[in-house]
Amino acid sequence: QVQLVESGGGFVQAGGSLRLSCAASGSGFSSHAMGWHRQAPGKQRELVASISISHITNYADSVKGRFTISRDNARNTVYLQMNSLQLEDTSVYSCAARGRLGSWDYWGQGTQVTVSS
Repeated sequence: QVQLVESGGGFVQAGGSLRLSCAASGSGFSSHAMGWHRQAPGKQRELVASISISHITNYADSVKGRFTISRDNARNTVYLQMNSLQLEDTSVYSCAARGRLGSWDYWGQGTQVTVSS
């Protein structure tokens, strides 16, 4: 079991930056691939970025070149650095841990990111 708690959301002007953190407790953080998802009202949840146990990263096209996912296994934490934020990045961001069968089995409660003009 992995418990996840996000932090770092808030209000930011377009063009600004935020860094989200996701602290994990429980066992085996380093053995889980991790991902950041987002869901805006009325929209489907979207996988924004993921990082494997070997630190291989993948990004949605909409955030490539602007967002960076990283992990610190010593601190049991995964980060999402978000730069050049745009209005359409406004959403609830949640981190998740991938289980053995490849599905996102463990979720945090989410943190709101609001980008204003």
